[in-house]
Amino acid sequence: MPEHASSTQSQSEAASQGGAAQFGRETGTRGEFVRQANRFTGRITADGTSGLAAEPGRYRLVWSRACPWAHRSVIVRRLLGLEDAISLATVDPIRDERGWRFTLDPGGRDPVLGIEFLAEAYHATDPGFQGRVTVPCLVDERSGQVVTNDYPQITLDFSTQWKAFHRPDAPDLYPRDLRAEIDEVADLVFHDVNNGVYKCGFATSQEAYEAAYDRLFARLDWLEDRLRDQRYLCGDRLTEADVRLFTTLVRFDAVYHGHFKCNRNKLTELPVLWAYARDLYQSPGFGETVDFDQIKRHYYATHHKINPTGVVPKGPDPSGWAVPSGRG
Repeated sequence: MPEHASSTQSQSEAASQGGAAQFGRETGTRGEFVRQANRFTGRITADGTSGLAAEPGRYRLVWSRACPWAHRSVIVRRLLGLEDAISLATVDPIRDERGWRFTLDPGGRDPVLGIEFLAEAYHATDPGFQGRVTVPCLVDERSGQVVTNDYPQITLDFSTQWKAFHRPDAPDLYPRDLRAEIDEVADLVFHDVNNGVYKCGFATSQEAYEAAYDRLFARLDWLEDRLRDQRYLCGDRLTEADVRLFTTLVRFDAVYHGHFKCNRNKLTELPVLWAYARDLYQSPGFGETVDFDQIKRHYYATHHKINPTGVVPKGPDPSGWAVPSGRG
C-alpha cells in the first residue's frame, strides 16, 4: 500500500475513535469536520408573534472578538445602530474545559446576566444540553435563557425584525430585491469558505483535508473573479453577504493560512479579494470591531490537538489593512 494511503487510513481510524479530532463529536467517519446544528433557534420578531418581541433593553448579545460567526452579528448591530437596543457581552477568547467564560468582566461574571460561563445560560434553557457551547447567542435578560444561537438568522432578524430601532441612515443589508441573490451567494460562501476553512483545519484525514482545501480555493478564485468588476458581492450595495465573507477574510492570513493549513495563497496574494477586504475593513463598523490579538490567541491557544504547544505567532503585520484599497 502506498505510504500516502496508509497515512490516510490510520488518520481516518483515529478520527473514528475521536482521538485525533479537535471536536470528536463533530468528526465524520472519513475524518471530515461536520459542524453541529444550532441548538436554540427561537426568533425575536417585530410583532412578537414568535413569542418574543423586539424590545430595546431586553436582550443581550454574547460574542467573542475571536469568533467569525459572532463577529458578523456585532458588525451588523453596529451598522444598523442597534447598540442602545441590544446590549453586548464579551467573553474571553481563551476557553477552558467549561467553554466560553466571562473573565474579562470584574469578578469574572457578566454584570447583566450574573453568570461566569455561557454554559450556565445554555443549561438554564436546556438542562440536558451536551453539545459545544457557541457564540453568538442572544439571551433574554428577564429569564436568563438563550433565545437563539442560530447565527445566520440572528443577523437577518437584526435587519428585518428590528427596523423600528435602526438609526435613520442605516443601510439595508437585506433588501427585498436582492434577497435571492444574497442567499445564493451566502450559501456558497458558507459551505466553501466560512465553514470551508474549518473543514480544512479540523480534518483528521488527508482525503477530507484535500477535498475541503480544493473547494476553498476554487471558491476564493470564483470570488476573485466576481469582485473584479463590482465593488460588493451583489453589485454596488453593501449587503449581508459581504459581512459574512469579511469575517473569514480578516482572519485568513492571521490564523487560517497557517493554523488551518489553508496555504495555497495568503489573502494578500489574491489582489482583488485583498483590496475588497481592505475596503470593508476601512469602512465604518468593520475595522474597529477587529481584534487580531484575541483572534490569534483564541485559535492558537485553544485548539490543542492542532497546536499542542499553545505558542501564538507574532505576525503577520496588520499595518497593511490601512493601505488604501483603490476601490469605490
